[in-house]
Amino acid sequence: MKQLLTSTATVFAMFAGPSAVAQTPPAITGSPTIVSPDLLEWPGDFPEETPSLTEPTANRLADFHGEFSDCDIVLSTAGNYHMALKEMWQLYLGSYVDHLDIRNWFYTTSPPISPAQVLSGVVQFGNLNARCVPQVAVGPAAVMNQLSAAGVNDGAPVPIIRNKGNVILVKKGNPKHIRTVWDLGRRDVTLVTPHPTLEPGSFGNFSGSIYGIAANDPSPPPGVTAEDLFDIIFNGQTPYNRHYQWTDGGRQGCGHGHDDRGRDGRPQWVTGKRIMHREQPWAIYSGNADAGVIFYHLALYFVRTFPDQFEIVPLGGTVDDPQPLPGNRVGVMQAVRIAGDWTPRQLEAREALMDAFMSDDFSDILAYHGLERP
Repeated sequence: MKQLLTSTATVFAMFAGPSAVAQTPPAITGSPTIVSPDLLEWPGDFPEETPSLTEPTANRLADFHGEFSDCDIVLSTAGNYHMALKEMWQLYLGSYVDHLDIRNWFYTTSPPISPAQVLSGVVQFGNLNARCVPQVAVGPAAVMNQLSAAGVNDGAPVPIIRNKGNVILVKKGNPKHIRTVWDLGRRDVTLVTPHPTLEPGSFGNFSGSIYGIAANDPSPPPGVTAEDLFDIIFNGQTPYNRHYQWTDGGRQGCGHGHDDRGRDGRPQWVTGKRIMHREQPWAIYSGNADAGVIFYHLALYFVRTFPDQFEIVPLGGTVDDPQPLPGNRVGVMQAVRIAGDWTPRQLEAREALMDAFMSDDFSDILAYHGLERP
């Protein structure tokens, strides 16, 4: 061993040179440029702990590795009301964590994954696998129908939440002066939506509201129809200029115009990849989009969380009192118990969660966040 160490030292000396000595580098007075996306800093659920690996730009949180399969209570839910659920969940835990000894729990607030999550028994996030089947699922009617078709329901779904339709989310100050759905067909406006394949429910709701509001408008811009607007945004028809006026083959109004002002090479329509209630506001914040049609309660949360970044353009009523225009789609969320080989404690925790969803406390939370009971 002594001989090996001596040989290693000799080799090092050969590379270092005969006169190499320890050197102290100069003081660094400059600052580096951080190369990462400019992201919105979403508030977390818990106080910051040490150590924390939370850094959304660090290759999607790939440095937390593990698997667990023993949970007291699990909820799988469509995530658009996550701000209200966060408050309700704390009340739920406060009431039952000691009585039921609830220690291991999680809930997902992504686009609806309940049918796949129940059937596969796992949800994956980076290098973490959570192998716990949810006892309760929440989602729109389409999700409830899928769960029922799979035969995993334990009883009928219960309506628990109704939203107040959709609005247009824009940058603070509304620099593009967007006022109606018709403005979304302008050449100088880029619209962000959910991904039509990966988030079909939300995409169908928002795109359907655009078309429905336009189709029910008693005073549309001259020479344009709801079909024109839909084709401009989603089907590649040439957008119109910001004033909706020029002559196209003798027709006054919107149509196949050639005004390129304000486009800056950007597309008419962009989408996120997976989580619309994070990606749509980011697209507007980052300048990749000018507007997004989205649930009123989500837009309200964005404005409250980032008051210097966003504002709301109502699609019926006012910001403080939305009254959805005809064609503006209003959605209802339902909760259902999931059948399983549950322990008595898990069953009690499940019933307590269903009770929490129906409680007066949750009704008050919903009202604060721009939601209501069906």
